[in-house]
This record gives sequence, C-alpha cells and structure tokens, in this order.
Amino acid sequence: MKRIYKVTVLMFSLIPMTLLASEIVATVNGAEITQEDVNEFVVASIPGANFEVLNETQKKSVVNQMIERKLFLEDAKKIKIDNNPEFVIALQKLKENLMLDYWMKEKVEEIFISDEEAKAYYQENKKKFNNPASVKVRHILLATEAEAVAIINELENHKGLLKEKFIELARTKSTGPSAVNGGELDWFIHEQMVPEFSTVAFLLKKGSITKQPVQTQFGYHVIYLEDKKEQGFIPFENVKAEIVKSLRLVQFKTKLDKLSEKLKKTAKITVK
Repeated sequence: MKRIYKVTVLMFSLIPMTLLASEIVATVNGAEITQEDVNEFVVASIPGANFEVLNETQKKSVVNQMIERKLFLEDAKKIKIDNNPEFVIALQKLKENLMLDYWMKEKVEEIFISDEEAKAYYQENKKKFNNPASVKVRHILLATEAEAVAIINELENHKGLLKEKFIELARTKSTGPSAVNGGELDWFIHEQMVPEFSTVAFLLKKGSITKQPVQTQFGYHVIYLEDKKEQGFIPFENVKAEIVKSLRLVQFKTKLDKLSEKLKKTAKITVK
C-alpha cells in the first residue's frame, strides 16, 4: 500500500493579524459573524484578496453568503446531522488526519539545521537562487482602444495621486479578473506574459504608466509599474528559511523511515 505523507500549512496562517474578531458585521439568531470570519471566507474563495478590496456589491454578497451559512448550519444542528453514522466516520477521519499533520509538523521542527549546513547548501546550489529580472504591475483591461485612451487621459490629471486613482479605476473600469485587487498582478518575469505586455512593462519607470494603450489578444491594457527587480543572486539571508525547511524535510524523510521500521518491530501487524 502506498503511503503519502505531507506537512500542511495551518489555516490560521492565512488570516491577517490586523483584523479584530470583535468587529461584528452581522448577527444571526444571536450568533455573531465577525470581520475575521468574513475575511477568512474571502481569502479561501479568492486567492490574494481580502474583504476590504471588494466593492460594496461584492461585500454585501459575501456577508449574505455568511448569513446563509449560519442559517444552514442551524438547520443541520436541528436535524442532528452530527448523529449521522457517515458524519461520525468522516469526522473521525478528519481528526486523525489533523493529528498526523500536527505530529509531522512537530517532528519536522525538532530537526536542527545549522547555519553552516544551510550556507553549504546555498553555495552548492547557487544557480537555483539566481533570479531573472522581474516586475510587479497593476493593469486596467478594456475592450476598446478609445476606452483605454480615456483612462490614460484621466490618470494624467491625477499625477499627485496616480497609484490611488489607478487602483480606483481598475476596480471600477477593468474587465480583467484582477479588477477586484485594483488591477494588481503577481511578480512576473518577461517570459511569463505575452510579449506585447511584457515588453512595455519592463520599459516603464517605477511609479509610471503607459502613455499609449497596449494591445494584446485579451484587449487594451493600461499598465502601472509598482516595482522592478534586476537580475541577480538572492542573498543567503533571504532564502535561509527556505533552505532550512528543505533540509529539514530531507532529514525528516530519513527519520520517518527509521521510525517506521522501529514501530513495526514492536507492533502486532496482520496483513490479509
């Protein structure tokens, strides 16, 4: 039988610590729905987003979904769904999986990796840490060139608050999926985007926008350059945590195999 082991990332690490559980957005039959509850739901549903970046219609929709969830949960409790034999079995399996996740997490964190080991790995694998040039941009996607020109002209009149105005227009005017995040895209290298888009993005100066619409197969783009990273090696300190994690997992695999053999020797095992 194949056994697959994994160390999961705990859900609480996804929740921004700035949100306060005391910020109540709704109550359902006395049960509170907090800002933290709502934001956790949004983060799980839309990677990279949070409740605050949604427009008013989207916020109302999310809160309504949370209200419905509370009501459905109440109904599930009324019919005692937790007494359903299938539910009991599923719950036990979830509990066992969670126990294993925490057990493995503790076992991995017990493994000590010295600075010397981490630095040696860095030097031996330095090519892995050579980053190509990359940029971080926001963009507004529009259907026509005329619409894109109009956006550029409007932005030209807000040079003092260019980024703020760009985010506002991206949320209200962009037809792309990044509109909900104010047009924000993840860092990317030249080859990750269509040539027309990348070529212009990499020529921009930080804090500036395209002076002409950029046409691609998706439509017409207005691009704002947030930041740029030149090609070069990532400093050791910036990747130390990643290296330590990687070396721990390698040692954990060996440790796990040894522990498995040890436990098998003292266990009563029958295979049919």
